[in-house]
Amino acid sequence: MALMEWTKSMEWLAAASEDPGACKEEWQNGITGVALLAAGRFWDVLIVPEQLGLRVADLLDELPLLEPGPCLLDARRRHVGFLLPPEPQTVWIGTGVRLLGAGTWITAPAPHCRWGALRWLVPPDGSGTLTMPEVLEVALQRCASELSRLQGHPAPAAHSRTAPDDGQVGGHVGGQFDGHVGGQVDGPQVVRQCAVPGYGRP
Repeated sequence: MALMEWTKSMEWLAAASEDPGACKEEWQNGITGVALLAAGRFWDVLIVPEQLGLRVADLLDELPLLEPGPCLLDARRRHVGFLLPPEPQTVWIGTGVRLLGAGTWITAPAPHCRWGALRWLVPPDGSGTLTMPEVLEVALQRCASELSRLQGHPAPAAHSRTAPDDGQVGGHVGGQFDGHVGGQVDGPQVVRQCAVPGYGRP
């Protein structure tokens, strides 16, 4: 990554920290090389199981005329996080799928970090590019269906939920993404719904 691109990416990502200066210092000269970033302000993070997330990341990378948004792998907890535009009234439904928004945090390495247990599959480019939720939803459904067929699992009954869980999901756990998700994919139901009563997303 060229110096100008690196600086631009670092500034953009550090803006989600409570102390951008300390965040950048940790990335450049710190012991851990990771920083705590707040979700829900500039972006949300959709966490999915690693096996599914890796397939989705590959699929998004292959789509023509689409610039994929930042995507982070946590190999220890075996999940992948996709950075999306904030959607406070939206819930994502699916096995092992969890949305981190306002009141939640992630730990992230420097934008150039492409190695280690916590690393960028698609690093932020500093321009503010994020993954489009509609595109990600389709990609998740397609890849989840493929994994279900490969694993010989029948598709389970569709889940449904019209409101988010009570309280916030959040907090910083062990220097990794917040929350635990399993590595198994039970079926192709990965959908996105608006949580505002009386409103249906087309």
